[in-house]
Amino acid sequence: MATLSERRRIARLVHRFGFGPKPGDFEKLVSNGFESAATRYLVSPTSDSFSDNQTPPKVSDQGKRPAANSAAVVAYATEKRAQITALTMWWLDRMVLSEHSLRERMTWFWHGHWATSSSKVDDALPMYLQNQTLRKHALENFADMSRAMVNDGALIFWLDGQTNTVKAPNENLSRELMELFTLGVNRYSESDVKETAKALTGYRVDKSSGKVTFLPKQHFSGTINFLGTTGSFDANSLSDYLVNREDCADFITERLWFRFISSMNPPNDTNIKAKFKDRKISELVRALGTHVALEDPNNSMVKSPVDWFVSVCRALSITPSRFSNSAVIRNNLNLLGQLPFFPPNVGGWPADQAWLSTSAAQYRITFATALIKEGNLSPISSVPQRDRIEALLNWLGIAEWTPRTTLALRGAISDPARLTLLAICSPEYIVSA
Repeated sequence: MATLSERRRIARLVHRFGFGPKPGDFEKLVSNGFESAATRYLVSPTSDSFSDNQTPPKVSDQGKRPAANSAAVVAYATEKRAQITALTMWWLDRMVLSEHSLRERMTWFWHGHWATSSSKVDDALPMYLQNQTLRKHALENFADMSRAMVNDGALIFWLDGQTNTVKAPNENLSRELMELFTLGVNRYSESDVKETAKALTGYRVDKSSGKVTFLPKQHFSGTINFLGTTGSFDANSLSDYLVNREDCADFITERLWFRFISSMNPPNDTNIKAKFKDRKISELVRALGTHVALEDPNNSMVKSPVDWFVSVCRALSITPSRFSNSAVIRNNLNLLGQLPFFPPNVGGWPADQAWLSTSAAQYRITFATALIKEGNLSPISSVPQRDRIEALLNWLGIAEWTPRTTLALRGAISDPARLTLLAICSPEYIVSA
């Protein structure tokens, strides 16, 4: 029989490196042990029965917005909303239904890292193309990812890169490239920002298609001086230089540790950083997922709203795109503060305890109630009442109940819907303890 420590370690693995178990998964994982679970969750296979066959979202290049008050502008705006909705539900389906969760989990992580919002980009096609880029590189080499992203139309537009000219360099992209994407805070100077902005001149974006064009005559081809080096750089060579710095290894290792292991306790294991020596993301992820810190009771983390929603959908066998009213999903995620493709700023969403508030608790209960009405409760309703509290642990992938939660659950033992509501809104489910 598995110890509490092993159950906790497997539960955290399943919820942090996946999106929670599907019915019947967790009990089998615990039975087979942590090493078997790690092999399943930390290695992304070359094929996936769902995502390989999923129909692409209906997004297209809409062209320029028609003139205000014209007959065509209403249809244009309606189509624009429909496309971003289709894209959002398409991605939520992938998170919920993919047979192997790691690549989608890492795509979601990188979306928060290279945070780009449709609130400004305002076209679904470039957001979709960026999403595909993040997915392609999600577990590959970070240097290749960074190169792809400095050439990504949605990111360039989001950070005003298309307005960056030789005569008037725009520093937004160069600053965030160093501070938020590759090096971290306090690892560059204002002079470095001004100089690297020159390397990013000459790139133009067609907003509706996301197509990026490089215009040599608009690019600063002279010598720049930054971070102790001198030379002529463009976006690609600048990206390579930044990624090869030790600061980058420190920063990305810290970012993944804080998102997957603990936001409160910084890493103190030099072997973790060593796994990222060649900038191979998959090796760093596996090192984190098998680290002994994962079983430390102190390293609890709060699920973000999307993490919570996707894990509930997996447990209740809900397909987001088939929900009776997709607006219920989008509106509730928005109320909870986390809607895919709409990060609040370039820093992405907050993490961990930032998601705990009285208002969030009320929104979550309302949302959970709506999901339960359309979910499959047979994994608990088919279980004898005397066994339901224990069965909830395996159904939802939870290590143990506290005495206080156990008492609350006993009061609803005869009502599967009420029992499920209490369980998926419980501290043990919201917090990966």
